[in-house]
Amino acid sequence: MTEFALQFICPDRIGVLAAITQRLLEAGADIREAAQFGDPETGLFFIRMRVRLQRATSKSQLMAILQPAIEQFSLQAICSDLSQKPRIMIAVSQHGHCLQQLLHAWRQGSLHADITSIVSNHETYASLAEWYAIPFHHLPIRDGNKAAQEQAILKLADEQKVDLLVLARYMQILSPQMCAQVQGKCINIHHSFLPGFKGARPYHQAHARGVKIIGATAHYVTTDLDEGPIIEQDVRRVTHATSPEEMVEIGRETEASVLLRAVKWHAEHRVILNGSKTVVFA
Repeated sequence: MTEFALQFICPDRIGVLAAITQRLLEAGADIREAAQFGDPETGLFFIRMRVRLQRATSKSQLMAILQPAIEQFSLQAICSDLSQKPRIMIAVSQHGHCLQQLLHAWRQGSLHADITSIVSNHETYASLAEWYAIPFHHLPIRDGNKAAQEQAILKLADEQKVDLLVLARYMQILSPQMCAQVQGKCINIHHSFLPGFKGARPYHQAHARGVKIIGATAHYVTTDLDEGPIIEQDVRRVTHATSPEEMVEIGRETEASVLLRAVKWHAEHRVILNGSKTVVFA
Protein backbone atom coordinates (compact mmCIF):
# COMPACT_ATOMS: atom_id res chain seq x y z
CA MET A 1 0.00 0.00 0.00
CA THR A 2 1.33 3.43 -0.92
CA GLU A 3 0.09 6.94 -0.08
CA PHE A 4 0.67 10.15 -2.01
CA ALA A 5 -0.10 13.82 -1.58
CA LEU A 6 -1.21 15.40 -4.85
CA GLN A 7 -1.21 19.13 -5.53
CA PHE A 8 -2.68 20.69 -8.67
CA ILE A 9 -2.87 24.22 -10.04
CA CYS A 10 -4.71 25.10 -13.24
CA PRO A 11 -7.03 27.67 -14.81
CA ASP A 12 -10.41 27.46 -13.10
CA ARG A 13 -12.64 25.45 -15.44
CA ILE A 14 -15.62 23.15 -15.11
CA GLY A 15 -14.72 19.45 -15.00
CA VAL A 16 -11.20 19.63 -13.57
CA LEU A 17 -11.98 17.76 -10.36
CA ALA A 18 -14.15 15.21 -12.16
CA ALA A 19 -11.36 14.40 -14.63
CA ILE A 20 -8.81 13.89 -11.85
CA THR A 21 -11.06 11.74 -9.68
CA GLN A 22 -12.08 9.63 -12.68
CA ARG A 23 -8.45 8.82 -13.46
CA LEU A 24 -7.80 8.00 -9.81
CA LEU A 25 -10.88 5.77 -9.70
CA GLU A 26 -9.68 3.85 -12.74
CA ALA A 27 -6.32 3.37 -11.01
CA GLY A 28 -8.02 1.96 -7.92
CA ALA A 29 -6.92 4.88 -5.76
CA ASP A 30 -8.75 5.56 -2.50
CA ILE A 31 -9.10 9.33 -1.95
CA ARG A 32 -8.63 9.84 1.80
CA GLU A 33 -8.54 13.66 1.79
CA ALA A 34 -9.58 16.23 -0.80
CA ALA A 35 -9.75 20.03 -0.72
CA GLN A 36 -10.04 22.65 -3.42
CA PHE A 37 -10.14 26.41 -3.83
CA GLY A 38 -10.98 28.61 -6.78
CA ASP A 39 -9.29 32.02 -6.57
CA PRO A 40 -11.58 34.63 -8.13
CA GLU A 41 -8.75 37.16 -8.27
CA THR A 42 -6.32 35.07 -10.32
CA GLY A 43 -8.77 32.70 -11.99
CA LEU A 44 -6.71 29.74 -10.74
CA PHE A 45 -8.00 26.50 -9.23
CA PHE A 46 -6.04 24.74 -6.46
CA ILE A 47 -6.46 21.12 -5.38
CA ARG A 48 -4.81 19.02 -2.69
CA MET A 49 -5.52 15.30 -2.28
CA ARG A 50 -4.19 12.44 -0.19
CA VAL A 51 -4.66 9.14 -2.01
CA ARG A 52 -4.00 5.54 -1.06
CA LEU A 53 -3.28 2.71 -3.49
CA GLN A 54 -3.49 -0.89 -2.36
CA ARG A 55 -0.76 -2.06 -4.73
CA ALA A 56 2.77 -0.69 -4.85
CA THR A 57 2.84 2.30 -7.16
CA SER A 58 5.65 4.75 -7.90
CA LYS A 59 5.26 8.50 -8.34
CA SER A 60 6.03 8.19 -12.03
CA GLN A 61 3.38 5.50 -12.45
CA LEU A 62 0.74 7.62 -10.71
CA MET A 63 1.66 10.66 -12.78
CA ALA A 64 1.36 8.58 -15.93
CA ILE A 65 -2.15 7.55 -14.87
CA LEU A 66 -3.06 11.22 -14.40
CA GLN A 67 -1.39 12.41 -17.62
CA PRO A 68 -4.59 12.63 -19.74
CA ALA A 69 -6.19 14.95 -17.17
CA ILE A 70 -2.94 16.93 -16.83
CA GLU A 71 -2.84 17.56 -20.57
CA GLN A 72 -6.56 18.27 -20.93
CA PHE A 73 -6.66 20.95 -18.23
CA SER A 74 -3.04 22.26 -18.35
CA LEU A 75 -2.46 21.10 -14.80
CA GLN A 76 0.65 21.92 -12.83
CA ALA A 77 0.94 18.75 -10.77
CA ILE A 78 3.16 17.76 -7.85
CA CYS A 79 3.12 14.22 -6.47
CA SER A 80 4.78 13.50 -3.10
CA ASP A 81 5.31 10.04 -1.65
CA LEU A 82 4.14 10.31 1.97
CA SER A 83 6.39 7.46 3.07
CA GLN A 84 9.36 9.75 2.43
CA LYS A 85 9.67 12.34 5.18
CA PRO A 86 10.92 15.81 4.20
CA ARG A 87 14.45 16.52 5.41
CA ILE A 88 14.63 19.66 7.55
CA MET A 89 17.56 21.77 8.75
CA ILE A 90 16.89 24.20 11.61
CA ALA A 91 18.82 27.45 12.05
CA VAL A 92 18.78 29.18 15.45
CA SER A 93 20.66 31.92 17.30
CA GLN A 94 20.19 32.48 21.05
CA HIS A 95 16.40 32.30 21.52
CA GLY A 96 15.42 28.64 21.73
CA HIS A 97 11.63 28.60 22.22
CA CYS A 98 10.83 27.84 18.57
CA LEU A 99 13.64 25.28 18.30
CA GLN A 100 12.47 23.42 21.39
CA GLN A 101 8.85 23.30 20.17
CA LEU A 102 9.96 21.82 16.85
CA LEU A 103 12.24 19.27 18.50
CA HIS A 104 9.54 18.19 20.96
CA ALA A 105 6.99 17.70 18.17
CA TRP A 106 9.56 15.78 16.13
CA ARG A 107 10.46 13.50 19.06
CA GLN A 108 6.76 12.87 19.78
CA GLY A 109 6.14 11.95 16.14
CA SER A 110 3.66 14.73 15.39
CA LEU A 111 6.06 16.48 12.98
CA HIS A 112 6.26 14.31 9.86
CA ALA A 113 9.87 15.10 9.01
CA ASP A 114 13.49 14.10 9.53
CA ILE A 115 15.60 16.79 11.22
CA THR A 116 19.03 16.43 9.65
CA SER A 117 20.87 19.02 11.74
CA ILE A 118 20.81 22.26 13.69
CA VAL A 119 23.01 25.16 12.57
CA SER A 120 23.77 28.27 14.58
CA ASN A 121 26.00 31.30 14.73
CA HIS A 122 26.26 30.63 18.48
CA GLU A 123 27.01 27.53 20.58
CA THR A 124 24.10 28.10 22.98
CA TYR A 125 22.05 25.06 21.89
CA ALA A 126 24.82 22.57 21.21
CA SER A 127 23.94 20.62 24.37
CA LEU A 128 20.24 20.56 23.47
CA ALA A 129 21.08 19.16 20.04
CA GLU A 130 23.27 16.52 21.70
CA TRP A 131 20.40 15.54 24.03
CA TYR A 132 18.18 14.98 20.99
CA ALA A 133 21.05 13.19 19.16
CA ILE A 134 20.89 15.67 16.28
CA PRO A 135 24.11 16.93 14.63
CA PHE A 136 24.94 20.52 15.63
CA HIS A 137 27.05 22.84 13.47
CA HIS A 138 28.46 26.03 14.95
CA LEU A 139 28.93 28.41 12.03
CA PRO A 140 29.94 31.83 13.35
CA ILE A 141 30.40 34.85 11.11
CA ARG A 142 34.16 35.38 11.19
CA ASP A 143 35.66 38.81 10.49
CA GLY A 144 32.36 40.00 9.10
CA ASN A 145 32.51 37.44 6.27
CA LYS A 146 28.80 36.67 6.13
CA ALA A 147 28.97 35.34 2.57
CA ALA A 148 31.34 32.55 3.62
CA GLN A 149 29.11 31.60 6.54
CA GLU A 150 26.03 31.46 4.31
CA GLN A 151 27.88 29.31 1.80
CA ALA A 152 28.77 26.92 4.64
CA ILE A 153 25.07 26.61 5.52
CA LEU A 154 24.11 26.01 1.89
CA LYS A 155 26.90 23.45 1.49
CA LEU A 156 25.65 21.52 4.53
CA ALA A 157 22.09 21.68 3.23
CA ASP A 158 23.21 20.29 -0.11
CA GLU A 159 25.26 17.50 1.49
CA GLN A 160 22.35 16.52 3.72
CA LYS A 161 19.82 16.73 0.85
CA VAL A 162 17.73 19.18 2.86
CA ASP A 163 14.22 19.90 1.59
CA LEU A 164 13.42 22.76 3.98
CA LEU A 165 15.45 25.29 5.98
CA VAL A 166 13.62 26.57 9.06
CA LEU A 167 14.72 29.84 10.63
CA ALA A 168 13.72 29.23 14.25
CA ARG A 169 14.54 32.71 15.54
CA TYR A 170 17.76 32.80 13.55
CA MET A 171 18.68 36.42 14.14
CA GLN A 172 20.58 37.09 10.93
CA ILE A 173 19.24 38.77 7.81
CA LEU A 174 19.91 36.48 4.87
CA SER A 175 21.60 38.02 1.85
CA PRO A 176 19.56 38.44 -1.34
CA GLN A 177 21.74 35.77 -2.93
CA MET A 178 20.94 33.21 -0.24
CA CYS A 179 17.25 34.18 -0.22
CA ALA A 180 17.11 33.52 -3.96
CA GLN A 181 18.66 30.07 -3.50
CA VAL A 182 16.26 28.95 -0.76
CA GLN A 183 13.09 30.61 -2.05
CA GLY A 184 10.09 28.35 -1.53
CA LYS A 185 12.25 26.08 0.65
CA CYS A 186 12.81 28.28 3.71
CA ILE A 187 10.35 29.32 6.44
CA ASN A 188 10.90 32.21 8.86
CA ILE A 189 9.07 33.32 12.01
CA HIS A 190 8.81 36.80 13.49
CA HIS A 191 6.56 38.89 15.67
CA SER A 192 3.72 40.60 13.84
CA PHE A 193 4.51 44.14 14.99
CA LEU A 194 6.43 44.72 11.76
CA PRO A 195 6.85 47.18 10.20
CA GLY A 196 5.79 49.22 13.24
CA PHE A 197 8.40 48.15 15.80
CA LYS A 198 11.66 47.19 14.13
CA GLY A 199 15.00 46.38 15.69
CA ALA A 200 15.82 45.50 19.28
CA ARG A 201 13.29 44.94 22.09
CA PRO A 202 10.14 45.10 19.91
CA TYR A 203 7.88 43.94 22.76
CA HIS A 204 9.14 46.75 24.96
CA GLN A 205 8.50 49.21 22.11
CA ALA A 206 4.98 47.81 21.76
CA HIS A 207 4.35 48.06 25.51
CA ALA A 208 5.41 51.70 25.46
CA ARG A 209 2.81 52.35 22.77
CA GLY A 210 0.02 50.51 24.61
CA VAL A 211 -0.37 47.67 22.12
CA LYS A 212 -3.28 45.34 22.97
CA ILE A 213 -2.64 42.47 20.51
CA ILE A 214 0.51 40.37 20.18
CA GLY A 215 0.96 38.29 17.06
CA ALA A 216 3.37 36.09 15.13
CA THR A 217 3.80 35.40 11.41
CA ALA A 218 5.38 32.41 9.67
CA HIS A 219 6.20 32.94 6.01
CA TYR A 220 8.38 31.75 3.17
CA VAL A 221 11.62 33.66 2.81
CA THR A 222 12.06 35.86 -0.25
CA THR A 223 14.45 38.63 -1.20
CA ASP A 224 11.88 41.10 0.22
CA LEU A 225 12.73 41.16 3.93
CA ASP A 226 9.91 39.71 6.08
CA GLU A 227 7.43 40.09 3.19
CA GLY A 228 7.32 36.55 1.78
CA PRO A 229 4.11 34.55 1.28
CA ILE A 230 2.43 34.07 4.66
CA ILE A 231 1.67 30.51 5.78
CA GLU A 232 0.27 31.02 9.29
CA GLN A 233 -0.43 33.76 11.82
CA ASP A 234 -1.93 34.00 15.29
CA VAL A 235 -2.66 36.67 17.90
CA ARG A 236 -3.00 36.94 21.67
CA ARG A 237 -4.70 39.78 23.54
CA VAL A 238 -2.90 41.70 26.30
CA THR A 239 -4.00 44.56 28.55
CA HIS A 240 -2.58 47.71 30.10
CA ALA A 241 -1.56 45.55 33.07
CA THR A 242 0.63 43.19 31.01
CA SER A 243 4.29 43.93 31.68
CA PRO A 244 6.92 44.02 28.92
CA GLU A 245 8.40 40.79 30.30
CA GLU A 246 5.00 39.08 30.22
CA MET A 247 4.51 40.30 26.66
CA VAL A 248 7.83 38.75 25.67
CA GLU A 249 6.76 35.40 27.15
CA ILE A 250 3.36 35.50 25.44
CA GLY A 251 5.08 36.42 22.19
CA ARG A 252 7.48 33.51 22.47
CA GLU A 253 4.63 31.04 23.03
CA THR A 254 2.80 32.44 20.00
CA GLU A 255 5.88 32.39 17.77
CA ALA A 256 6.67 28.78 18.67
CA SER A 257 3.16 27.47 17.98
CA VAL A 258 2.77 29.43 14.74
CA LEU A 259 6.10 28.23 13.37
CA LEU A 260 5.35 24.61 14.27
CA ARG A 261 2.02 24.70 12.43
CA ALA A 262 3.61 26.26 9.35
CA VAL A 263 6.41 23.67 9.25
CA LYS A 264 3.96 20.79 9.80
CA TRP A 265 1.69 21.97 6.99
CA HIS A 266 4.64 22.36 4.64
CA ALA A 267 5.94 18.89 5.56
CA GLU A 268 2.50 17.40 4.91
CA HIS A 269 2.32 19.12 1.49
CA ARG A 270 -0.66 21.25 2.51
CA VAL A 271 0.75 24.58 1.30
CA ILE A 272 0.60 25.77 -2.31
CA LEU A 273 2.14 29.03 -3.45
CA ASN A 274 -0.28 31.45 -5.09
CA GLY A 275 1.91 34.33 -6.27
CA SER A 276 2.67 36.50 -3.23
CA LYS A 277 0.20 34.49 -1.12
CA THR A 278 -0.38 30.86 -0.18
CA VAL A 279 -3.27 28.44 -0.28
CA VAL A 280 -3.17 26.31 2.89
CA PHE A 281 -5.33 23.19 3.08
CA ALA A 282 -4.90 22.64 6.82
